[in-house]
Amino acid sequence: MQLMNPLTSDKPLIVYLDFKSPYAYLAKDPTVQLERDYQIEIDWRPLTLDIPSFLGSARTDDKGNLVENNRTPRQWNGVRYAYMDAKRYARLKDMILYGPQKIWDSSGASIGMLWAKAQGRAQLLAYMDRVFEQFWRRELDIEDLKVLEEVLDEAGCVVNGFRDYLEDDGRQIHDQLQDALHPAGIFGVPTYIIEGERFFGREHLPMVRWILEGRRGSKPDIAYQHFPEIIT
Repeated sequence: MQLMNPLTSDKPLIVYLDFKSPYAYLAKDPTVQLERDYQIEIDWRPLTLDIPSFLGSARTDDKGNLVENNRTPRQWNGVRYAYMDAKRYARLKDMILYGPQKIWDSSGASIGMLWAKAQGRAQLLAYMDRVFEQFWRRELDIEDLKVLEEVLDEAGCVVNGFRDYLEDDGRQIHDQLQDALHPAGIFGVPTYIIEGERFFGREHLPMVRWILEGRRGSKPDIAYQHFPEIIT
């Protein structure tokens, strides 16, 4: 069983994702494009967010009625803005993004990601595509082992042995990595690790591209450093 150092890899870029994060979903395709554009292989890794620890928890029924609420008004404001913002960008890409009805335990799907990763890049990308798209359409129960096995099978993965992996080696690798992330300064998704530097958020994709290009040319504009002069 090989445990992972959260900041190092034999690949040029580490990317941390969580399937229950809308921002990770929005970042997936432009991040995959980096692999294609630079002919690299990304070290995709799970960061399973503990959302109730910082945003509380809530649950709605099929009609959208609130049936459980453990959030403060301030936490609700943060959650509502986050989904409004994510949906705004999803519409630009014609992506369907429905807010989840509860805080899901995505650790099983994260371990499924590790299982698919061990079987090949094509299998991993197919698995991530299916889980992200179906989950955000509210068509996938990521806490159901049988459902995860079906997705792995659809992605071209060998499924035999996954149940044991989920309960034993996979769980240990996953949990050890999660325990190591916060002490290493990795706290959210998507997070990019390149040349020993940490970048949190998909807004850093231009910077990641610039580094992959050998830091040639002008540094990417950070969007708020320079504004055109306003003539009145």
